[in-house]
Amino acid sequence: MAAHRHDAPIAWLLIAPALAGFAVFFAYPTLRGLYLSFTEFHVLTEPRWIGLGNFEQLFTDGEFWHSLLVTVYFVALSVVLGVLVSLVTAVILHRLAVSATVRGLMILPFLISGVVTALVWSWMLDPQLGIVNVLLTKLTGEPVLFFGSGAWAVPTLAGLNVWKSMGYNAVLIFAGLQTIPSTVYEAGRIDGASEPQMFRRLTVPLLRPILVMVVVLTVISSFQIFDIVQVTTKGGPANASKVLQMYIYDKAFGQFDFGYAATMSLALFVLLAAVTFAQLRMARAGESDTN
Repeated sequence: MAAHRHDAPIAWLLIAPALAGFAVFFAYPTLRGLYLSFTEFHVLTEPRWIGLGNFEQLFTDGEFWHSLLVTVYFVALSVVLGVLVSLVTAVILHRLAVSATVRGLMILPFLISGVVTALVWSWMLDPQLGIVNVLLTKLTGEPVLFFGSGAWAVPTLAGLNVWKSMGYNAVLIFAGLQTIPSTVYEAGRIDGASEPQMFRRLTVPLLRPILVMVVVLTVISSFQIFDIVQVTTKGGPANASKVLQMYIYDKAFGQFDFGYAATMSLALFVLLAAVTFAQLRMARAGESDTN
């Protein structure tokens, strides 16, 4: 419109800081990483173009596939346990009409950094002095090596991840429950439906868009797990908890092979994009059964 014709310079001036930050901290690193994935780059030397050489190495790298399988196992545990616990917690909060203060306290673990979470729980789960193992020793007679056992390492890390994200996910699901009309449940009670039946046939279908969003966010954050693993197990014991991010970090900052690390990062990005797209398509994220 003629009245707003001269607003464009002011608009560009206002968004200039955001554009500069996007270009410097996102666009350039992304393009630089894409270029390095096709090169052999060891920091102290100039990048040498090798085409698809890194990708050929990727397909024959047994440690990469092992790390990917460990990551998938971790993600599966985090998603299944996290969504179930968050959903049940949100439904209980919704039915009991808990105060806003309690709901606010539930989100506190999400606000704690991953490093602090890992440190606190590593102390609590210590096999000798941790309060959890002190109680387990009194009950069973022996401690559990939560971070020192190959069988327990990944489930324990997934449990920490669930504890940290459960409150945030529960608040999101609780907000979705607020949008479901109470008349839906009244009609269900009139038809003689029990609470478990209404949960399975009414609550879950009507929450599909929110649940899909929670699942997608949980999958993405779980695939990117690093800080908790680095502080607690460092990928051990015997690489039992060496997730893909740990392997990428080791290649880049331990072996200074930034070209191959960039290739693995690109592969992780493509994998996350494919998984997210498949989830949104299969779960019909934009639909619910309200009608």
